[in-house]
Amino acid sequence: MQGTVRSFDEATRSGTVFLDDGTVLEFGTPAFDAGPLRLLRTGQRVNLAMSGGEITYITLSTFPVPDSFAQPRPANDTE
Repeated sequence: MQGTVRSFDEATRSGTVFLDDGTVLEFGTPAFDAGPLRLLRTGQRVNLAMSGGEITYITLSTFPVPDSFAQPRPANDTE
């Protein structure tokens, strides 16, 4: 899943993103710390992994989401 950084707090290493449909989601310190980043800026495109309605991993759109965070595809998905 992809989104755009809406806000980022360097002190708490948490923030918010806009999904492509305009939905705003929060991400916490654990999601940021799971990835390789040191900083995010407003407007950056990001790749996201989610579990249970929460962002669990966030990284730049040019970096892949590790398989350990990726959601499995349904068996009938042909893409």
